[in-house]
Amino acid sequence: MKGKTIRIFLVEGTPNSILTAEIINWTGKVIVAPRSQLPELATRMEAKRTGVYILAGEDPDNPLREKIYIGESDNVFKRLTEHNKDENKDFWTRTALIISKDENLTKSHIRYLESKLIRLAQQARRGTINNSTAPEIPPLPESDTADMDFFLSQVQMLLPVLGFSFTLAAPKPIFTNEFIDNDNDKIEFQTISPVFYMKASGAEAKAQEIDGEFIVLRGSTARKEGVKSLSKRSWEIRQQLIKEGKLINSQDEAYLVFQEDISFTSPSAAADTISGASYNGRTAWKIIDTNKTYKEWQETAIEKAENY
Repeated sequence: MKGKTIRIFLVEGTPNSILTAEIINWTGKVIVAPRSQLPELATRMEAKRTGVYILAGEDPDNPLREKIYIGESDNVFKRLTEHNKDENKDFWTRTALIISKDENLTKSHIRYLESKLIRLAQQARRGTINNSTAPEIPPLPESDTADMDFFLSQVQMLLPVLGFSFTLAAPKPIFTNEFIDNDNDKIEFQTISPVFYMKASGAEAKAQEIDGEFIVLRGSTARKEGVKSLSKRSWEIRQQLIKEGKLINSQDEAYLVFQEDISFTSPSAAADTISGASYNGRTAWKIIDTNKTYKEWQETAIEKAENY
């Protein structure tokens, strides 16, 4: 994969204030600001251009997900001031504005981007969408459609870097237990791990690490009853998965079963959810059909990289 250069500028020189982000040779620009700095944002003329905006914050009904609202306007900042008076936007803590540096985005263009972003968010299912409707994708000339799809691809690349991950597609497991070498003995470092398995208190699970996310695979089981010492965070994760129907009762009443592939932030977070207790996931997970732990597998990969 070819690398990309992203230029991030901290407007006030501090990490928690307004920042701008650009990709080299791209006409777009993203401005990120805390809601608390709307007065400072008001002084930036580019914030009053035609563009798409994202309002994001913690979902009060689901501590594991962020809540987002996606909109468009001929004057983005003016629309933000209207949202600031809306009690239904109390969740909102961070803002991202998506504009064009050459001011060539038209009303049709931004409606196209807004509609596409909402659909991507719905498909990814990583956040709670606050929009009440998903507007239809407006028709554009063929050349404009191609331009806007490229523009959108750059936005999708930037947003996760800036802490907005709601458009990221869920990783798809690729079943391999091989560490790949090519004919020239050059190691091909991949972002997909072997398949791991774990057994705990009768529960059995399989998982794979993909692009930094630890994915527990559909059909894995989890212990229904957790111990009292289970952390509050792990308890909330289990309860939310049950609430969303992603963990349901299995044929054995002592266990739950995963209805779909579920992403966790670490092997230990996954292990805690499965076992209902506190586990060191780095040693609890082992490569399937072997006794090699996640920890040993990772150390081997690091050693190969150091010796390359």
